[in-house]
Amino acid sequence: MQYFISFLEGIITFISPCLLPMLPIYISYFAGGKERKLGKTVKCAMGFVIGFTVIFVMMGALAGSIGSFLKEHQTIVNIVSGIIVIVFGLNYVGLFKINIFKGNKKSLETDNMGFISSILFGVIFSIGWTPCVGAFLGSALMLASQQGQVMTGMLMLLCYSLGLGIPFVLSAVLIDKLKGTFDFIKKNYKVINLVCGCLLIVIGVMMATGTLGRLLAILG
Repeated sequence: MQYFISFLEGIITFISPCLLPMLPIYISYFAGGKERKLGKTVKCAMGFVIGFTVIFVMMGALAGSIGSFLKEHQTIVNIVSGIIVIVFGLNYVGLFKINIFKGNKKSLETDNMGFISSILFGVIFSIGWTPCVGAFLGSALMLASQQGQVMTGMLMLLCYSLGLGIPFVLSAVLIDKLKGTFDFIKKNYKVINLVCGCLLIVIGVMMATGTLGRLLAILG
């Protein structure tokens, strides 16, 4: 269940207001800034996904490692983690705005993008765009830290990365056919943000009260 939640958070991150509008630019980067060739674009998109997946999985390992040390203080960890995720949710709902989640919209020069440079681009993305994806990435990391196991933390962030990465690769293949879908999402950002924020708040409350941990134990 925790893996599914992490995967879902990755998908929601993909459609977030600071990420989805930049997708055509990313696809252009993957194509090397020239006329799009499907094979090259998909290969570079996969390299990009591999790049940020490596960093996010390392974050998951760290979260799981820290969680193992905090396991004996599980109640406090649950409350603190839950409150942090609730704050993320309130930010998405629009109750207040946290500036660090605005993201970095600095353009990049990638005319000669290749597979290796795409991996490096993914690494840069995972670090430079952490404020943008911070709410759901932070939620996934908090959930990973509650598990108290390095391997579990790594697997959870792998699921998060797949949730974020699979849409990236699919978009590289289908970008020309998905314009209507992207336009629909953009027009309904307020509703999407409200739903995403409420989801984070629910997860945060469940984390803080220990309900999520008990539920995962039952389902596990």
